[in-house]
Amino acid sequence: MIEHILEVISTFVLAIIESSGYWGVFILMAGESANMPIPSEVVMPFSGFLVSTGVFSFWPVVFVATLGQLSGSLVSYYIATHFERWTRKWVSHSPYFVKSKEWFGKYGASTVFWSRLLPIVRTFISFPAGLFRVNIWKFSIYTFVGTLIWTIPLTYLGVYFGENWQVFEPIFRKFDILIGIVLVTGIFYAIKLHFKKTK
Repeated sequence: MIEHILEVISTFVLAIIESSGYWGVFILMAGESANMPIPSEVVMPFSGFLVSTGVFSFWPVVFVATLGQLSGSLVSYYIATHFERWTRKWVSHSPYFVKSKEWFGKYGASTVFWSRLLPIVRTFISFPAGLFRVNIWKFSIYTFVGTLIWTIPLTYLGVYFGENWQVFEPIFRKFDILIGIVLVTGIFYAIKLHFKKTK
């Protein structure tokens, strides 16, 4: 089931890039950073393959992708700031919310940078950054730099492997699953601890 869904998404991604060129890369990478299930592990290696065939140029496609991710991240950040306003009266007095806000106030900007280098986490870091009001300029700079560092090697892999650009996709997929398991386990443990303290 999951394999079929991933195959459908990958087919959609490739169709968008082939039909829309650089704009397709921009839109797809913006969508990924706006919390949509669009894998950059497919978008950028395929774009790198197109670089090897002369359809794209390396640095233009890297910067287009980076700007797309920055745009999508800002959308997610902006939505999160409104979410905080809507839920403030319910969560603002929660000790978990207060501690998280203090932690993000101290380490939030650097967290944005390092999260951009991790699968799955990189897609969703913009929301808590907006929720806890990480400085918008620091957020933008760290997002741009972290995304650029992530995008360059992915694109180069596509250039290097050429038409065999998909050979390393299963490796990324396994890494995604591992991080997903860690995140779910962490969330489950936090909820369990919360109810234990409540009792």
